Amino acid sequence: MSYNEIKLAGFGGQGIVLAGAITGQAAAIFDNKNATLVKSYGPEARGGACSTQLIIAEDEIYYPYVENPSTLVVMSQEAFAKFVPELQEGGALIVDEDLVHKEDYEAVRDKYDLHIIPSTRIAEDMGRRIIANIVMLGYFTAVTGLVSADAMKSAIKKYVPKGTEELNLGAFQRGYDHVENPQLVEVQSGGNE
Repeated sequence: MSYNEIKLAGFGGQGIVLAGAITGQAAAIFDNKNATLVKSYGPEARGGACSTQLIIAEDEIYYPYVENPSTLVVMSQEAFAKFVPELQEGGALIVDEDLVHKEDYEAVRDKYDLHIIPSTRIAEDMGRRIIANIVMLGYFTAVTGLVSADAMKSAIKKYVPKGTEELNLGAFQRGYDHVENPQLVEVQSGGNE
């Protein structure tokens, strides 16, 4: 039996809810798994705290809320501070290294299965910072294997704005490939220190 609690978090305007919706749709529609999605915003729409809770399971899901995530994706310093204490010990912690202080994620390296990616920098390199969430989805897919790459690509094509499909699929592939080829990203700043 496979039952996975996932939380994606950042700030409003990063596409966190869209990333969660794409992941849930990929799992439920294209991978024939069960999935739930719960989203949460801070008081501000843009710039405030934002998170998406997903459960992906082979069997039925009886409660839609994430209580003890086994995977946490963080795309802001505030999200890191707020949600890392909820992550299961040994759980997968996936961090945008450009938006979370290096000393913070390095301090928890021994407690979690830490994965870092400069998703914002990769998106900027592609000319559109707004696709950092899709870069992160590619990396999440490669790291966790919870949803197949083909299912994620199908969901991306279906749910991103019309006319941006190729850009978003390219962003997904860059994130996915980063697991095997991190040197493809030119290190300019060395992360947010």
